[in-house]
Amino acid sequence: MSAPGLKRRLLRWLRRRRVGRAYDMAKEIARQLSPGQRVLDVGCGTGYIAHLLAAFLGVPVQGTDVGPGPEAPIAFVPIADCELPFAPGSFDVVLFCYVLHHAPSAETLVNAARKVLRPGGRIVIYEDTPRSWLDRLFCWRHQRRWIKRTGPCTFRSDASWVSLFQGLDLQLLVRRRLSRLRDWSYPVARSFYVLRAL
Repeated sequence: MSAPGLKRRLLRWLRRRRVGRAYDMAKEIARQLSPGQRVLDVGCGTGYIAHLLAAFLGVPVQGTDVGPGPEAPIAFVPIADCELPFAPGSFDVVLFCYVLHHAPSAETLVNAARKVLRPGGRIVIYEDTPRSWLDRLFCWRHQRRWIKRTGPCTFRSDASWVSLFQGLDLQLLVRRRLSRLRDWSYPVARSFYVLRAL
């Protein structure tokens, strides 16, 4: 097989892998929500999670990110810094899928999410939560890869995230450790949270 043919196969495999992981996350998120809820995916990246979640919920999911537009066909608005350009009460749910560690201030971004949520709305968060020296090594590598695009990362332990949420007056509904084998190329300890804005 020629080099261009191998490259095409590799790109197809990588895309299938991204879509497969997005499907698993969208399905997991959908279990925490109700059909028809309005969702904002902050830091949507490729947009696959938002696209698949829209199919589960039966309504479009709004994506936003500091980067270029997504690959998936979703509604998208670019953002700068920690500002979310939406009216108060626009959404029932805000997602942060491995995004908050990239934010200059996680507190500021979560508070911005609260402003666009309806009263009692939910915030769903996936985060890397390093627990060992190996986790910290992988997080250091991750930061080196992203620092030019998003700046330095702030990785927190599970307990540190929970403390931050409590300080922001968010009710913790779900707190679950996730398998580090979800992504064998980045086997870092992770956590999943569902919060209610009080």
